[in-house]
Amino acid sequence: MKLITNGIKGTEDILPRDSYKWQFVEDIMRGQAQSYGFKEIRTPVFEHTELFNRSVGDTTDVVQKEMYTFTTKGGESVTLRPEGTAGAARAMLEHGIYNEGYPIKAYYLTSCYRYEKPQKGRQREFHQFGMEVYGAPSPYADAEVICAANSIFDRLGVQNLSLELNSIGCSECRPKYHAALKEYFSAHESELCDTCRSRLERNPMRILDCKSPVCSEIAKKAPTVLEYICDECKEHFEGVKSCLDTVDIKYTVNPSIVRGLDYYTRTVFEFVSNDIGAQGTVCGGGRYDGLIEELGGQHTPSLGFGMGIERLLLLLESQGIEIEQPPVCDLYVVGIGEKAKLKAFGIVEGIRNASLIAEGDIVGRGIKAQMKYADKIGAKFSMVIGDDELTANKATVKNMVTGAKREVPLDDGFYDAFFALYVNGANDTFMEKLGLN
Repeated sequence: MKLITNGIKGTEDILPRDSYKWQFVEDIMRGQAQSYGFKEIRTPVFEHTELFNRSVGDTTDVVQKEMYTFTTKGGESVTLRPEGTAGAARAMLEHGIYNEGYPIKAYYLTSCYRYEKPQKGRQREFHQFGMEVYGAPSPYADAEVICAANSIFDRLGVQNLSLELNSIGCSECRPKYHAALKEYFSAHESELCDTCRSRLERNPMRILDCKSPVCSEIAKKAPTVLEYICDECKEHFEGVKSCLDTVDIKYTVNPSIVRGLDYYTRTVFEFVSNDIGAQGTVCGGGRYDGLIEELGGQHTPSLGFGMGIERLLLLLESQGIEIEQPPVCDLYVVGIGEKAKLKAFGIVEGIRNASLIAEGDIVGRGIKAQMKYADKIGAKFSMVIGDDELTANKATVKNMVTGAKREVPLDDGFYDAFFALYVNGANDTFMEKLGLN
């Protein structure tokens, strides 16, 4: 049978057999975020297009080439979010969260959308974990956010990650750097791509982020931003480095990091791996002190990062880091005959209500097929109930690993004993008490 349609290019289905990997990583992300005092924020999947034009920057690749923008039936221009920071900042302003007192700490797990060529580690629909801090000007805040990202990698056991840092200055010192870049790139204007020639006047820093091999090669010899940052920015950057030195987080200063979005100021950073090919940046972030003002609010020092979940999972796989398999069925109950099936159905529900995993037949299989299915799903124990078992008020419990069996009373006494032994004593104790080991 021919399918009506397939999935859209650049999107991936997360199937039931793989979703536990995502859940495992997401649980660690949530746990670490909470340990740093962050609370979750959830924002809409689409926003007014002007939000991203103003925050991300209309000279960036994201705005110029990659956004999914469309006009609604009401004539509004809306865009699927290409990143998580702008929407979080908009929500913070719109709902007056700043009245709750600074610092505001929020994290998100969200899907993002960018129209670009799909490849390993880069999809058109991708997923990000991010952390946002508002109202914290101190370099301690920069270091804390970096530590939070690093703690996730540590919890997952990721190896061989490089933390790269830079400072790209502030509104006071950035114009001097722009002037130096404009002078340098003007001498190579004829060699630049069309996009970068248009950036030369408006925002020459964006040329440093161009993916064109020719522009990238020219950019290698461009002036570096650290030569132009003001004393205040230098002091802030030294403060960040001192904090990281204190907690023994290794880093490299990389003057070529500018990040791909216009809202960044001062500290920028990336966690980079060489184990997943060209798309090696697993996490990137920094400070964006002017973002809230750009969106219509008061001056609010802000910072954060985004971490690509697809790339992180690729990295775990490439390093052979095994993710713990999800829990399997604790007890599969086989029912033979209508009365026995009803009894089995009730037992299964009772076990589930005790926060254990139980299964029973819902497709009409015979006993052999049910036992085969119980084995297929990795059930730890099975219990068979038929008319004879109902009459005798006894049932057979089978250890699905060893094959050992034991006849046990089929009444409330067994029911209570089952939960007490299993919940309190776990698998080994349960097996030992019932003589199934």
